[in-house]
Amino acid sequence: MGSKLSFGLVLILSLAFVGGCGGGPLGVMPGGKLSGKAAPVPANWDAAGEYGFMQIETLPADPYSVNIAYTVVDGILYANAGDTETQWVQNMEADPQIVIRLDGVIYPLRAERVTSAAEIARFGAVWASQNSFHRDPAGLDQAWVYRLVPR
Repeated sequence: MGSKLSFGLVLILSLAFVGGCGGGPLGVMPGGKLSGKAAPVPANWDAAGEYGFMQIETLPADPYSVNIAYTVVDGILYANAGDTETQWVQNMEADPQIVIRLDGVIYPLRAERVTSAAEIARFGAVWASQNSFHRDPAGLDQAWVYRLVPR
């Protein structure tokens, strides 16, 4: 009897916690539509810091959101999937209209894939300096680096 009660309590608390996450991702588990206070997109992202984590929502018609790292270079916000065409990358290729949540604030953006070798090199130098596990995308055969810009 006690174990059934404990399991039920854990289940209820877990569902309440997930429900309180605003439909967004939970750790490595993807989520749905992001919620939060909407704000105008800044002209320059330097105030976000050189790097950090954000939630990104893709596919507005059927929202899919994940936690990812971001990097800011010269005031421009970037998302990088390295050489892996992840689900969120596939979604942005199908529809570049995205939403990000950064510090609880929602920003509507558009994802532009970076194809310029010079821009990838500039981004890669900053990206690789942030963490010894970050591979410089300039050295990859194919890189999925995105500049996140106002719609």
